[in-house]
Amino acid sequence: MSWANFSYENKFLKQGFTNIAGLDEVGRGSWAGPIVAAAVIIWAPHAKPLKLKIKDSKQFSPSQREKLFQVIIDNSIAWSIGLVSEEIIDKIGIGNANVLVFEKAIENLKIKPDFLLIDGNLKTEKIKIPHYNVIKGDEKIFSCACASIIAKVYRDRLMKKCAQYNYPHYGFDKHKGYGTKHHFKMIKKYGSCPLHRKSFNPIKKLIK
Repeated sequence: MSWANFSYENKFLKQGFTNIAGLDEVGRGSWAGPIVAAAVIIWAPHAKPLKLKIKDSKQFSPSQREKLFQVIIDNSIAWSIGLVSEEIIDKIGIGNANVLVFEKAIENLKIKPDFLLIDGNLKTEKIKIPHYNVIKGDEKIFSCACASIIAKVYRDRLMKKCAQYNYPHYGFDKHKGYGTKHHFKMIKKYGSCPLHRKSFNPIKKLIK
C-alpha cells in the first residue's frame, strides 16, 4: 500500500507559501445529515513533518480513525470544521453546498492559510485563496488525508448522536445516513425525518 506523503506540500512550500491547508469533505452522497469538511495545516516551514502512515479515511477502521484523529489534532498547526446542513443542501444543491462547506472550513481556521490543497475536481473558482485541486488527493496528499479523517470522525460522531438522541429508528449510528438497504426499509416504514435531504432523488421517490 502506498501512503500519502508531503510531496505536494513541499512543492508549494518551495514556491514561498507558508501555511498550506489540506481540505476534504465527507457526506456528499449521503441521503441524510450535513456535508462536513475539514481544513488542516499540518506542516509549515517552521514545523517538523508528522511521521505517520496515513491515507484517506476509508482505508481505516472506525477505531483506527478515532486514534488518528487525536494524533492529527494534537500535532496540527491549525485545524477546523465546516458544516452545511441538509436544509441548506436542499436549497442550493449539493455542488454549491460542497463549495460552501470548504469556504466555511477555511474561514474557521485560526491561522489563515495562504495556499490550499483540495481533494477532488470540484469547481472552486469562488475560493479566492490560491489553491490546487487533486483527484484522489486524500490518497496522495498528507494534509488532505488528515482532513479526510478529521471530517469523517466528526461527521460520524454527529450522526451517532442523532441516532441516540433524536432519530433512533433509522440506524444513523450504523450507516451514517448513506443509502443502505436498512436505511431504505426504515424510510419506507417511518417516512422521512428532518435530517433527510428531500431534494435527493431516492428520498423524493420514497416520500411521494
